[in-house]
Amino acid sequence: MGIQNDIVKFNVGGRIFQTTATTLANADRDSFFGALFDDNWDLKQPINGREFFIDRNPDCFAVLLDLLRTGDLYIPSNRGPFDGNRLKLSKSVTGRAPGDGTAIRAGPDGGCCVAHGSMVHVFDWMLEEHPPLNLDYQRVNDIGWVNAESVLISACERLGRGDSGMGLFSSYTGDLRYKFNVVHDNQIKSYTAGALCFSPDYKIFASCKGRSNEYGIGVWDQVTGKQIDFFYETPGWSLGEADKLQWLNGTTSLLVATLFPRKDNCYISLLDFRQKSTVWSWSDFGAPLTVDEKRARDAIAMEDCNSVCVVNEYEDLGFIDLRISGRSVRWSSRSRLMKGKMPDEPCYPKLALHNGQLFSSMNDSISVFCGPDWVLTSRLRRSYGGSICDFSIGGDRLFALHSEANVFDIWETPPTPKGLAGVYGTWTPRPAGGRQGQLVQVVLEDRGTPSRWLD
Repeated sequence: MGIQNDIVKFNVGGRIFQTTATTLANADRDSFFGALFDDNWDLKQPINGREFFIDRNPDCFAVLLDLLRTGDLYIPSNRGPFDGNRLKLSKSVTGRAPGDGTAIRAGPDGGCCVAHGSMVHVFDWMLEEHPPLNLDYQRVNDIGWVNAESVLISACERLGRGDSGMGLFSSYTGDLRYKFNVVHDNQIKSYTAGALCFSPDYKIFASCKGRSNEYGIGVWDQVTGKQIDFFYETPGWSLGEADKLQWLNGTTSLLVATLFPRKDNCYISLLDFRQKSTVWSWSDFGAPLTVDEKRARDAIAMEDCNSVCVVNEYEDLGFIDLRISGRSVRWSSRSRLMKGKMPDEPCYPKLALHNGQLFSSMNDSISVFCGPDWVLTSRLRRSYGGSICDFSIGGDRLFALHSEANVFDIWETPPTPKGLAGVYGTWTPRPAGGRQGQLVQVVLEDRGTPSRWLD
C-alpha cells in the first residue's frame, strides 16, 4: 500500500521526523544513516523502541532528509521558532485550480497541501508544486499528512460507482497507493469519508456516512490499511457527519464534533474505543432559540485546561468543562473582535492550538490568544484574497487559505535578534488604585536563563 513496516522516526532536538528505510538507504553505507542498517540492509531498532534520538539542530536535519528524498540540496531561509505573536507574512502563493478552496493542511516538513473541489495541490517546503492529486470529480472533504511522502484524502462517495471514500496518495507523484474500505456484516460498503485524524500508535480515524448502517467513526491500521474498528452512531447523536476529529493523548480518547450549520444542533463527544463508550458529551439540543448567535462553529479540546474551546460566528470564545458532561458553555465576551453585521460572504471561524497559543480565524484575519485567561495578544491580517476559509500550523509555519482569488499565505517567525533568545509577556492588571503595565521576561542568548523581569 505504499506505507511499509520500515517507517522510521527520529527525535531531533525535540522535533519528530518520519521517513522510510528506503529513503535512508539512499545515503552511503559509510554515512550516519548507513550505520542504521545491518549487513543485510535491514533497519536496526532504536534503543528506546520508538525513535532514534539525535541531539542536533532539527532545521539542519530537515535539509539532509530532504536531500535524501529528492536528491536536491536546498537551504531554506532562516526563520525562528514558531511564535504566533511574532509571525510575519513571508509569502503568498496563487493556486491554479478554479473555484474556492476547501481545506489547507501544513505538512510535517514545512510544505502544505490545498484542496479545491476534486483536486489537491501539494507544495514542498520550498513551496514548489508537485503533480496534483486528482479524484476524478469526487469532492474532497478533508486531507491529512501520513508522513512527508504520503497524503490521505477523504472524499464524497460517487453513487453507482462503489468507490471507497478514502485513499492514500504519493505526495511526490500524485499516484493512488491504496483505498480504504469499510466492512459491515463481512461486506465491503460504499461510503463518504469526512473529517480525518491520526493517533501516535499509527491509527487513522475518519467520520463515515454510508447508505444504511455505516454511520460513525471508522478506524484503520496505518501500516496495513485494514479496518480494525468502527464506532457506530447511536440514535439521537451525530458522528458520521462530524466536522472535526481530534485525538487526545492524555485520555486516549477521540473528540468528535458535529457543528452548526452542518446540523441544526451541535454535538461534541469524547469516545473511548477500548470500552466502546462515550465518556463525555455536550449538545445545544433544546437550547432556547434566543441563543442562535452563540452556535458553535468550531471546537478544540484543551487537555491542560480540562476544557473544550468553541467559537461562534462573532469570534466569541466559549469554554466547556471536560470533567462533567452536559455543562453549559462559559462564553468570554472579552475575546470578541467583531461587532455588527457579518460580511456578504463570510467564512466560519476555525480554531487551532499550538505550543500553548490559541488561534482563531475570522473573516480576513487570524487572532492569537495567550495566557490562562486566553487574552487577545495579536492579529494576523492582509488585505488581498478575501476571507480566510481555513488555516493550518506545522513545520514552523502558519498557512492561511483565502476563499477568494485562490491564494494562500505563509506566515513565519523571523529570527530572534542577536543576543536575545526570547521575549515573553502578557498584560497584567495592577492592584486596585494602581496603573496597568506589561510584564516581560527577557532571556539572554549567552545565558540561557531568565535575566530579570522588566516592568
